[in-house]
Amino acid sequence: MIPQDVMKQIRRIQIRTSHMVNDILAGQYESVFKGQGMEFREVREYVPGDEIRMIDWNVTARMGVPHVKLLAEERELTVMLLVDASASGRFGSVERMKNELAAELCAVLAFSAIKNNDKVGLIIFTDDVELYIPPSKGRKHVLRVIREVLYFKPKGKGTNIPGALHFLNGVTKRRAVAFLVSDFMEADYEVPLRIANRRHDVIAVSVTDPREEMLPDVGLVAVRDAETGRETLVDTNDETLRKAYGRAAHERKRARQQIFQRTRVDAIDVRTDQPYVTEIYRFFRMRERRYA
Repeated sequence: MIPQDVMKQIRRIQIRTSHMVNDILAGQYESVFKGQGMEFREVREYVPGDEIRMIDWNVTARMGVPHVKLLAEERELTVMLLVDASASGRFGSVERMKNELAAELCAVLAFSAIKNNDKVGLIIFTDDVELYIPPSKGRKHVLRVIREVLYFKPKGKGTNIPGALHFLNGVTKRRAVAFLVSDFMEADYEVPLRIANRRHDVIAVSVTDPREEMLPDVGLVAVRDAETGRETLVDTNDETLRKAYGRAAHERKRARQQIFQRTRVDAIDVRTDQPYVTEIYRFFRMRERRYA
């Protein structure tokens, strides 16, 4: 049983996201993701004009006359949510934490999937994969997925994106749409990302807080790295330091974008200080134009 207080928060998220799922993204999800694969439907006799490459030679040999295979679009997709639960996600300087934003975003994607009769699965990872929920359908299943994204208590603090992608490839044999939700505060994930994107349709969702890009001028501040626990005393009055901090943040973002470009992974950038609706809509419109 899901506790009442948890159900209330999940219900609030469901209400907030229902408008986006039912109105803003209505039809776009299906047009963007459906038809990515083909499945066998039946065979029939060859007629002039049929593609020769579709001839089923086994049936042809058995029946004595040419037969061709008919294919149909796969109407059922598997949507996998890979959620980074490392300690850096428990940070926010505006209205909500990064992990809270990630949970609401996952709710939008999950409700969009079940609305189109697709399966949804979940992988929560830190230094290691800590939770796996196999893909399934239905509102009850999606509520469980959202509950885990919101309230799962991870053991690890670090981030291991390559490990999560390797796990995805191991448990998901058929091609899936995989949303990798993380702040990408890690290096050396380019090769695993490229390999995963060859097998699946991987979309990188980067979650950022404005204080990770710019330091305010507020004097001496004790800063602690959430993943390593290391503390540093920082003088934010130092303009040179603030500029260096901003340049480092800009370089991280540029490097991340270059990795996505080289691996041909589409990306959605969301921030805790801005509505994510705009970025989700931009992503779906971009995909629609590509497949038009």
